[in-house]
Amino acid sequence: MTPPDRSTPDGDRVALAWLGQPVTVLALIVLVLNDHVLKAARPGPVTGKLSDVAGLVLAPPLVAVLVTLVVPRLGARTAAGLALGSVGIGFAVVKTSGYAATAASQLWSAVSGPSVVRADRTDLLALPALAMAVWGWRRARRDPVGRRGARLVRVLVLLPAATLAVAATSMIGHRDAVDAAVVDGRLVAGIGKSQDAGADPPWQWRISDDAGATWRDPAPAEEETLRAGSERTDRRACLPAAAQRCYRWLPGRIRVEESDDAGRTWRLSWQVTEDQRELLRARYPEAGPAGERIAGQDLAVLGVPGGRHVVLVANGRDGFALRDPDGEWRRIGFADDREEGPPPLGVISPGDRHHDPLRAALLALALGGLVLVVAGARAARTSGYGVVLPLVQVVVLFHAAVFLLVVWNVDDLILFPLAAGCALLLFGGGLLALIPPAARGVPGRWTGEAMLAATLTVVLAGVPLTGWLYGRPVHASTALALAGSALVPGLLLGWRAARLVAPWRPPVAPPWPPLPPDPPYPLPPPAGGPGHMPTD
Repeated sequence: MTPPDRSTPDGDRVALAWLGQPVTVLALIVLVLNDHVLKAARPGPVTGKLSDVAGLVLAPPLVAVLVTLVVPRLGARTAAGLALGSVGIGFAVVKTSGYAATAASQLWSAVSGPSVVRADRTDLLALPALAMAVWGWRRARRDPVGRRGARLVRVLVLLPAATLAVAATSMIGHRDAVDAAVVDGRLVAGIGKSQDAGADPPWQWRISDDAGATWRDPAPAEEETLRAGSERTDRRACLPAAAQRCYRWLPGRIRVEESDDAGRTWRLSWQVTEDQRELLRARYPEAGPAGERIAGQDLAVLGVPGGRHVVLVANGRDGFALRDPDGEWRRIGFADDREEGPPPLGVISPGDRHHDPLRAALLALALGGLVLVVAGARAARTSGYGVVLPLVQVVVLFHAAVFLLVVWNVDDLILFPLAAGCALLLFGGGLLALIPPAARGVPGRWTGEAMLAATLTVVLAGVPLTGWLYGRPVHASTALALAGSALVPGLLLGWRAARLVAPWRPPVAPPWPPLPPDPPYPLPPPAGGPGHMPTD
């Protein structure tokens, strides 16, 4: 008699256990950190391949869970084979076929927004990572998830996190001006992504037949010519008809310099100041941790009739800048007549800053919570709770505050909710710090002064942060320093409120009651027996 197939009812439980395996969770963490932190800091082949490895470990259990949610009675072996096979074959086909990569880009763009998937045969070196996924499945097979609570945790926590991580790994994000060239006597503008500028060619082209006055998309037959003729040049370019006239762009800035002596001496031709560039960084999402995607990328010089010339400069997220034949510079965005021009320089409002208004509000709230923590810890110490509870509160909430400041500079949809949670944790912990002193009968006036200190801190910190949202001060570091200084009066007031707390003393036991008097005892009979009378 054939034994029953025990894998049939266990497909969903094994898939959920597979998703919660340590190797799968580690791949999820590596994928998020690599795509949203390391790639921005160190773009290159190492971080690119690391995403492929982590994705190949994470994708099969994710696919298995999604399949078993749709078909709950699917067998564990069938679900694992379908997940591993679809991920491995799909990855190999996309990385070896340009047509498949284009179709995958269109499909992924429909699912998760503008995305690009590139064919690159070297990425096939990451395929052995599927062995780690198989190893994780074997361990999950021996210990499927049985408890309802454990299944809910994986469905409500790990499944959304894994889906977001995989969906975000192929996101283009936003286009950058990365290439400026002269091909067959025409200006050519290349649009791609600044992080990939050194490795991959631009994925969109614009051509001008009239020295930058108008722009058009290239014809299909022109694509190969553009790719061959727009190779990166040096940071400088000279006018072919007059080699003494040269231009150059400076890395890490939006600044163009010109020379009339073939590059021996240079002077400023045009620039976006660092203060203006800082405000542009606040406007543009995915500008890089230090705004490195808002900087010069390439430059081209084209001579026009009459002994004049035009200059095209690629400036990353800010688009292109053009010097017309009359010598006037202007920012032209991405050379697209269908879109509005680039944003004005030196002007910004809270509505242009994306997450910054919420970030500023959370920071001010967190600083107020820190004041409550300090005031509560001091009152708890005075009212007799000792130092253990206040010390635990301060240590935990201090780490929450440090993490909040670290994530402050990370403009990422995945990490930003973590920062918001830490800010709310800090303020909520500050409110909880008021409970132990209140339990000791601390007067209500102390609670009022502690809340007043926290409110004063929130208001004083909110003033420079609000000004920063409007561009005064320009730099976030200045606003943070001013907001941090707002802690001083709040901490002093919260610390001074402890004078209202009477020192706690243990209750004194009443004195012991006196011992009861000894009970009366009968007198012994006189000597001589009863009836005997003493004689004189």
